[in-house]
Amino acid sequence: MSSSADEGPYAGRELPEPKARPAFTLTDQTGATYDFAAATAGQPTMLFFGYANCPDVCPTTMADVALALRSVPEDVAARTQVVFVTTDPARDTADFLGSYLARFDAGLPNRFIGLTGTQAAVEAAQEAAEVPLAEGNGTMHATSLYLFGTDDLARVMFSAGDTSAEIAQDLEVVANA
Repeated sequence: MSSSADEGPYAGRELPEPKARPAFTLTDQTGATYDFAAATAGQPTMLFFGYANCPDVCPTTMADVALALRSVPEDVAARTQVVFVTTDPARDTADFLGSYLARFDAGLPNRFIGLTGTQAAVEAAQEAAEVPLAEGNGTMHATSLYLFGTDDLARVMFSAGDTSAEIAQDLEVVANA
């Protein structure tokens, strides 16, 4: 990894202030209650808000995350959690999210976690994560992918233009910190 004196250690966008791992509870793709902060505590975790019927940013982001996980050492991939929270809970049922995410996580050591809930619960999760509330029935949403480290802080985020190589580079930095 190379970095110059005026750049931070990350390929993604370094956050001006570290963001604490948010606390929210939704329903996972198996129908079970999922406490995000408790279930992912102390583990490298990627958090993304989107929807399964998205034609562009969401599947591209999940594909980039999957490619990144396939390119890092297996122990890093095995310790990393990927959580996709729907912004369209009216259409993204638990089963539907499970089928959607299975397109990306096949062969990886951890399944991607898909979360849904009531509209109010999903909005509360967005607020807890400090992302703008989705609009247009969830179709207009933030495209931020947050990477939380073992210290339960996110210091870096990615956007739609970032590559799987950049995600992989920062995941290794965060996972081995």
